[in-house]
Amino acid sequence: MAITLKTKKEAVVPKKAERYVEGVGRRKTSIARVRILGGKGKFVVNDKELKNYFNMPVLESCVLSPFIKAKIEGLFDVSARVSGGGIHAQAEAVRLGLSRALALNNPDFQMRLHKLGFLTRDSRMVERKKYGLRKARRAPQWQKR
Repeated sequence: MAITLKTKKEAVVPKKAERYVEGVGRRKTSIARVRILGGKGKFVVNDKELKNYFNMPVLESCVLSPFIKAKIEGLFDVSARVSGGGIHAQAEAVRLGLSRALALNNPDFQMRLHKLGFLTRDSRMVERKKYGLRKARRAPQWQKR
């Protein structure tokens, strides 16, 4: 199921019988399930086009960065299901899922994406609220009387 690079731009895409490759990405409370298969570059997130779902250019470039850095834009069709969290965390979850799917597809991509840090999960989560405090660390305002 691996794609072999013949030239910089040309890649041998898996046959239809091989179906798709799936990668799961997580960030904060967002979970993204990303599937890639050979195609013409169509990108769908939750049944919407990429530009309609992630309508800010920063988020769109964040999601597409594994394709841009691996220099394989337009070779795969991508379908993603995202749930939970905010829009920024969802974009980063899709990026991680896409990177993992590309790494499964071809070991050459894995080396490149690992060096760029796209295969590392950002494990930071929101700190829980403690009793007696207003937030995780914010103490109540001091009262003189």
